[in-house]
Amino acid sequence: MARMTFYYKIVVFLVLVVNLSYRGDAAKNDSLGASFIFGDSLVDAGNNNYLSTLSRANMTPNGIDFKASGGNPTGRFTNGRTIADIVGEKLGQSNYAVPFLAPNATGKAILSGVNYASGGGGILNATGGIFVNRLGMDIQVDYFNITRKEIDKLLGKSRARDFIMKESMFSITVGSNDFLNNYLLPFVSIGARINESPDAFVDDMINHFRAQLTRLYKLDARKFVVANVGPIGCIPYQKTINRLGENECVDLAEKLAVQYNARLKDLLAELNDNLPGATFVLANVYDLVMELIQNYEKYGFRTASVACCGNGGQYAGIIPCGPTSSLCTDRDKHVFWDPYHPSEAANLILAGQLVDGDTRFISPMNLRQLRDL
Repeated sequence: MARMTFYYKIVVFLVLVVNLSYRGDAAKNDSLGASFIFGDSLVDAGNNNYLSTLSRANMTPNGIDFKASGGNPTGRFTNGRTIADIVGEKLGQSNYAVPFLAPNATGKAILSGVNYASGGGGILNATGGIFVNRLGMDIQVDYFNITRKEIDKLLGKSRARDFIMKESMFSITVGSNDFLNNYLLPFVSIGARINESPDAFVDDMINHFRAQLTRLYKLDARKFVVANVGPIGCIPYQKTINRLGENECVDLAEKLAVQYNARLKDLLAELNDNLPGATFVLANVYDLVMELIQNYEKYGFRTASVACCGNGGQYAGIIPCGPTSSLCTDRDKHVFWDPYHPSEAANLILAGQLVDGDTRFISPMNLRQLRDL
């Protein structure tokens, strides 16, 4: 009898150990290893603070609702969290990806992820030249190469490769500036527009982007989420400078976005076929944002045309958000924070669809499914 009791206790102990081990593994699966973020001002977390640039958001009232900073500006081009911040939270990250140019982007801090995004940056190196300095995608990938070597030193080459390939996600939100601050700037780019058709310009973007994504793959990136270009013809800036009605959008800008997005979809399908082990997920930001613009009242917003923070024209859409800007009192009722960027309230809806939504907005799988691959 005593022997049976002894064996019974051993069995119970083993069951508890297995159960705790399983729960530990499940906990690990419920969080993302690292988030590496590339792109433009939609996801910039403060890199431009360290550049001599005209594209900055490190002044009030930007960040007024960003709890992690106590409402102080961090360089994010919105009143609170970016889409990338919220996605990271929803996927179980305890820390935001640190801006690559920040002094604390070193040591173990980079194992939660690094943000390389830069306001004004684009796929093409010429994009954003009006801002003087910005980080384009080529430079951002160069910077990831530096991070990649640092992770080798921290974890050892074998563990580092597994960490990058299996436990990390690469999100890329870029392309809007290639139109807004390149092709659609007549006083800067009119020569290029005369000499380069929309087809040729989009070809140039796609060819450069293919090379940039392939470089990341060669650096062991495997889980990609790539955002298409949003409805750039419908943002307060474009509506203001073109003197449009509330329900109108700029035709040329919209045609360029739709044309590029169709080519991007084909590019990601091509890369999924040709890069073994890689998964490229398309974030259909265009339809997501258009849904908010067309049905803003359904989501609790008061306007999808007027910027909460800005100056100039019917939609406060000319002068970027800064200390002298007019500021709305109902920030969670505006789809747009400033002439270009969504409010945190809009970002919460967008991020929720990307993490747990269906294939209308995120395909072939959502980001929670991508994390768990």
